[in-house]
Amino acid sequence: MPPLEKHLKASLDKTGRDFKAVHEWLDGDPATKAERHDLTKIFEYGTMFEQQYGKEAREEYIRHLNDDVKAKFDHLKHDMEKQIADTLAYFGVK
Repeated sequence: MPPLEKHLKASLDKTGRDFKAVHEWLDGDPATKAERHDLTKIFEYGTMFEQQYGKEAREEYIRHLNDDVKAKFDHLKHDMEKQIADTLAYFGVK
């Protein structure tokens, strides 16, 4: 998952605001980080952000989760491709 600073910069670049409160709430406390990234709670947490900070904050919350999921799958894809390449090389397949 991207570090907090990367989320802040991405928000600033996309929206003109860093939405620091949103990103710190999600990533700031290691003890609650996994729970706060629970995709089954998007509606609950999204509503909370909309009520506290407005619709744009809810959208940024969802964008943050999307960026994290995308980063995780990109990493998995890279690892899988490397494993396949290593296995093919082991057997002499090019």
